[in-house]
Amino acid sequence: MSEVRRDHKGRKLLMGESQRKDGKYEYKYQDARGKRKTVYSWRLTPSDRMPAGKRNDISLREKEKQIQKDLYSNLTPDGGDYTVLDLVEKYIRTKTGVRHNTKANYKFVINVIKKEEFGQKRIDKVKVSDAKEWLIKMQQVDGRGYSSIHTIRGVVRPAFQMAVDDDLLIKNPFEFQLSTVVVNDSATRNALTPKQERDFLEFVKNDKHFSKYYDGIYILFKTGLRISEFVGLTTKNLDFENNRIIVDHQLQRTRDMKYLIEDTKTESGMRMVPMTLEVKECFQNILANRKKPRIEPMVDGYSGFLYLDKNGKPMVALHWEKYFQHIREKYNKIYRVQMPLVTPHGRVIIRTS
Repeated sequence: MSEVRRDHKGRKLLMGESQRKDGKYEYKYQDARGKRKTVYSWRLTPSDRMPAGKRNDISLREKEKQIQKDLYSNLTPDGGDYTVLDLVEKYIRTKTGVRHNTKANYKFVINVIKKEEFGQKRIDKVKVSDAKEWLIKMQQVDGRGYSSIHTIRGVVRPAFQMAVDDDLLIKNPFEFQLSTVVVNDSATRNALTPKQERDFLEFVKNDKHFSKYYDGIYILFKTGLRISEFVGLTTKNLDFENNRIIVDHQLQRTRDMKYLIEDTKTESGMRMVPMTLEVKECFQNILANRKKPRIEPMVDGYSGFLYLDKNGKPMVALHWEKYFQHIREKYNKIYRVQMPLVTPHGRVIIRTS
């Protein structure tokens, strides 16, 4: 018969419990994955006094109770020893077949978390208040904008939800409205007024340098095409017989200057856009003035892009963003009534206040 183990006070120790020479208690067990674990405390029971100078902590028996509860509920104790960074990296590994823009966002989030002390925090130690304080710190101390914080939380929150679904955590500490924690400092976006639109188009049409972009800008104004959809249009997407634009893809360029074709942003993005007589005329002007390259550029099987840059490559969103910027700057140097910020973003041309 094995000898009954007791602590320095003569109290009987349960299976897995022991007391070290310095008086600290420890409990050894196996987690749900069969991995040996040990927890410690300076107190055996809640009624024990904490030794002077020691950091306050719950008793060993309280820890054992929580461990058994977690094991009974199939919850992996200690959050599986995952840090926030570990968890986010694991979550991202499960996201396959994502667009290159999404991949860029994932890389941005990982780089941020790697530099943050919060990223090394064990996930089971993250409380709701910790999550909120981290987001507040990024805005008030690090100076990050609301949109950046929104992107970061947009990855971290589902990562923690994955941990909940995998029985690593009981609840998701990021389940709260972001706007209740950090200030939304994003610029307000509004559509141009009809007069501003007319003035802008008229200025472009009559400007010696920018008039060559008039047809494209008119199309963007009047069709609501996303800029990535517009630059992705090829001659095959223009159905002049039925007066419609076939929108079924978009053109993107990565940071390493790689061109690629992607599906529209959503399934509903694949659509037939009516082509008015004015828009039809603009497309016909673009085709008539389009220089025939020596070698027609091809991207993922698509060729016949409407606008090409000086290197014979398809124009991308950045080209048009710069055109809009320079047109507005020139306009505002000439006229007293200033034109608000105009950019080919989303479905409409917008201004920020």
